Amino acid sequence: MVRNILPLILGATLAAVSPLCAAQSESKIGFVNTERILRDAVPAVRAQKKIEAEFAKRDQELTRTADQIKRLQDEMEKNGLTMSEAQRRTKQREVSELDVQFQRKRREFQEDLNQRRNEELAQVVEQANRVIRQVAEAEKYDVIFQDAVYASPRIDITDKVIKALEGKPPAR
Repeated sequence: MVRNILPLILGATLAAVSPLCAAQSESKIGFVNTERILRDAVPAVRAQKKIEAEFAKRDQELTRTADQIKRLQDEMEKNGLTMSEAQRRTKQREVSELDVQFQRKRREFQEDLNQRRNEELAQVVEQANRVIRQVAEAEKYDVIFQDAVYASPRIDITDKVIKALEGKPPAR
């Protein structure tokens, strides 16, 4: 009799545990496109405008210097045949020195711009990561991936994150 009951108890236990195992094995997965967030989210756009304003004066200065170098080179080409050798060497030296200064300033500008952009975007990424965690906890995601080779639009929650960064409640 014990032999007959043991398979029944084992079967009933398996039948009771199976739905629990199946429910636990279903994971909720999400995906976030970080590139879109850094391009489209309000804090990212605001950071980009802030950087542009911060560097506009230096950019204009570089543009003026580049124009000045071009004018001097054009002047040398145009008047080169009528200049004395000493005048030509002086002009070439002037253009060369101005170009060296321009290249140095442009390199410094690019380095400073990249550093500021990285600082601003790091803040946006940090803010986005907080929002992603909030969405994950609120909607009970098991895992959210960023920057996958492929992700189905069905699991893409980028729009929710962008809306949450704008202060709008995410649509479910």
